[in-house]
Amino acid sequence: MFENYFGEIAALATALFWTFSAIAFESAGKKVGSLSVNLIRLIIGFAFLSIYSFFARGLLFPTDATTENWTWLLLSGTVGFVIGDLCLFQAYVVIGSRISMLILSLTPAITALLGWIVLGEKLSWMNILGMTIVLTGILLVIVRKNNNSSTDKKTNINYPIAGILLALGGAFGQGLGMVLSKKGMAGYDPFASNQIRTIAGIIGFIIVLTIFKRWPFFAKAVKNRKAMTSISIGAFFGAFLGVSFSLIAVKYTDTGIAATLMSIRPVLIIPFAITFFKEKVTLKEIIGAAIAVTGVVIFFI
Repeated sequence: MFENYFGEIAALATALFWTFSAIAFESAGKKVGSLSVNLIRLIIGFAFLSIYSFFARGLLFPTDATTENWTWLLLSGTVGFVIGDLCLFQAYVVIGSRISMLILSLTPAITALLGWIVLGEKLSWMNILGMTIVLTGILLVIVRKNNNSSTDKKTNINYPIAGILLALGGAFGQGLGMVLSKKGMAGYDPFASNQIRTIAGIIGFIIVLTIFKRWPFFAKAVKNRKAMTSISIGAFFGAFLGVSFSLIAVKYTDTGIAATLMSIRPVLIIPFAITFFKEKVTLKEIIGAAIAVTGVVIFFI
């Protein structure tokens, strides 16, 4: 039975891994800044990938990849790791993480649409129903009214257009990066594919840090032991396991389905928020989690 849902199981594992990495990166980002965290986690993640590839494949680097593999996966890494993450982190600054996450929930729909356009993938009505239910649960969890702000009580909330476009850019970057990954792998090893994507991300963030003259901050980040510990943990679960399993997911199932299952992170993080950050969970969040889990179950019917 499980072999029939290998891609879906990998997508759920990805969501769990990315939940762990999100907690670690949040801690590190508050200490040393998001740009430094992004580059360091990719470098550490690449080291993990190289060690794994050496023992699993006998190759330290993806030298057996074809030109087509390199082309599409480098493009995927640039779109997903660099452009997508840059837009998303800036959206957090402009409109806040809550509205950014709300807009980011459009990623599965964007991924499914791009998968249909680029890869010719098809979705059944049950898949669409499952996606809808999962997204409904996620939105119920991450959207909440601010009783101290009359603006948040309105149905139509007015936010800076720049922030909304940045968040959409983050969602589009993740969706397109996933589609390009599937096209670039074409039967190639997911972990080696992740190596190529990570190379693109490292090069991209080196350019970004150079343009914005952030190297002094990067040097301070490397010397911060607590931050480096958090980044290392986040890189293991995120850049290494998380991204690799996401590629396994899109290899064995449709990109839209994979993206939807991966997007349950806002639900999975609830128990960790209670444990590590002592946050209070409302009844609405519990109901949202139950709805999301119901949507996931539908994928296995």
